[in-house]
Amino acid sequence: MAKSHNPAGYKLPVNPEAKKGTVAQGFVTPKQDRNPQIQTIPPKRVIPIIFIPGIMGSNLRMNALRQNQFGQENNIAWRPDHLLATYPLHDDTSSERQLRFDPYSTELDTYDPKTNITGNSAETSDDRNSDVAFSRQYGGWGKAGGPLLKDDLPGVKDAKRKEQKARERGWGEVYFDSYKTILSECEIRLNAGLSERYMDSYLANSVAAVSPEKWQVHPSTPLKSVEVNEMRSAIKGCWFPVHAMGYNWLRENFESGVVIAKRIRALISRYQEQGYQCEKVVLLTHSMGGLVARAVIHPEMGALNDKVLGVIHGVMPAVGAATAYKRIRCGFEGDNTAAKILGARGSHVTSVLANSQGGLELLPSEDYGNGWLQLRQGGKTVKSLPENGDPYDEIYKTQGKWFSLLRKEWINPAGLPNSSFLNTCVLLERARQFHRDIARTYHDQSYAHYGADNSGPAWHKVVWQIDADVNIDDFDNLLVARDDERGNLLLKKPILQGGSPAIAFNACLLGAMDAGDQTVPVFSADAQLRSGKFKGIFRQTGYEHQASYKDEKVLASTIYSLFKIVGSMKWSN
Repeated sequence: MAKSHNPAGYKLPVNPEAKKGTVAQGFVTPKQDRNPQIQTIPPKRVIPIIFIPGIMGSNLRMNALRQNQFGQENNIAWRPDHLLATYPLHDDTSSERQLRFDPYSTELDTYDPKTNITGNSAETSDDRNSDVAFSRQYGGWGKAGGPLLKDDLPGVKDAKRKEQKARERGWGEVYFDSYKTILSECEIRLNAGLSERYMDSYLANSVAAVSPEKWQVHPSTPLKSVEVNEMRSAIKGCWFPVHAMGYNWLRENFESGVVIAKRIRALISRYQEQGYQCEKVVLLTHSMGGLVARAVIHPEMGALNDKVLGVIHGVMPAVGAATAYKRIRCGFEGDNTAAKILGARGSHVTSVLANSQGGLELLPSEDYGNGWLQLRQGGKTVKSLPENGDPYDEIYKTQGKWFSLLRKEWINPAGLPNSSFLNTCVLLERARQFHRDIARTYHDQSYAHYGADNSGPAWHKVVWQIDADVNIDDFDNLLVARDDERGNLLLKKPILQGGSPAIAFNACLLGAMDAGDQTVPVFSADAQLRSGKFKGIFRQTGYEHQASYKDEKVLASTIYSLFKIVGSMKWSN
């Protein structure tokens, strides 16, 4: 950690929330002790870093009615950090999945120790969030006090532990095991990175004066290394508290953007009420959280662009991902427990995502282009869709075709009144409009990182392959005789009047073959590159989508990007 040069004497601890940090806690010493007691007034400027997670990266709770239906002791709908609550989901039926992930009976599971919304009077909000901890130590000028994740001193009224402060910042709203590294790294590196003439060892060895080429910056967005003096100037006299803001990923990203924008405005006001100069925030996103962030800054959605200093997008499906089509039709890949929990069969995933506005907004948009859904025979592509740039009408809302996104009988197994094929078509139209609205919406100071790895392929194109020895002249009207919901179909040609019995033949969905991160294909992520609006883009290799923020290249390029963004801050006074 950073070394520090302390003046002679006792540095008194300051409570930054008490009278604008002007009150310190002193102590009595023996008469012969002539060392002074020194009160340090902490810096008054604050730039919060707001982390926005991806789909299934926010914890959800269900309402009391749904909790009673499931007979649960608590109201957990989705909390992957709680294995005892999550593991039983692998055995849920499609009906149970639809009920558990009903957008109208779920909400973000927030930390609220006062009203204790856990669905169980014996479980406190701290019990619910017991996995959320902050075990790191600040070094350097972090010792001066400020809005840091440190235990309150004994004797402080309503004293809080650092874990509780992290939970109040929303760290318990998100999939903590997946995101704890990036949350902690940002909190530590910016708030305790430099102290007088000394620098944090990680920054000194892994970020300062390091060429961004080491983190695979794309040559079309050339970046220079960030030097020590530039880093020192960027964070001088300012705090960078890291907050996480989850959202109900089952609902539309438009709505999530509006809600988070409102929360950010309230957060800025709260820091100002505490005596800080807080004017802007930085958004840091993962996957679908990037779409939410674009809604946050959109002038007709969250309308928060003027309060956002910059945005860092991580592994964002900028124009959707054909992986979403594959999983709705064929389930999540693999036979492991994780795949079973998420939905190993097409009917499992359809019962959730066909009723989820947010989930449907991950499908390829119109900007994804033509020909990404293909039928091949004997090594030759014999059919490809869309043909006219409209995946919504040509694929998603098409009924009764072998290649259709939706099997009507999979949509509403629970028999809910607000679920049907027609209702899903309404959601799809909203998804179309959302992507049109945000198509050109990027912050002027944006950075991105994403996977461009041939060894971690994703579905840019979804390819169905049929038996090579079958003579077919009408590929559109093939009938599905059997579907194992895992990517294997038994197809047959329609029976013509007076014709011979139809011959059945096999079709199977091929594995992912396109560069990416096993979820988002580089083609979709590259839409950010094609936009020409980014300060820097890192096309990287060596990590998987959900675990991206545990990768060393991602961590270093993110910290670098944060320094570049906060270094551009122009304070009003």
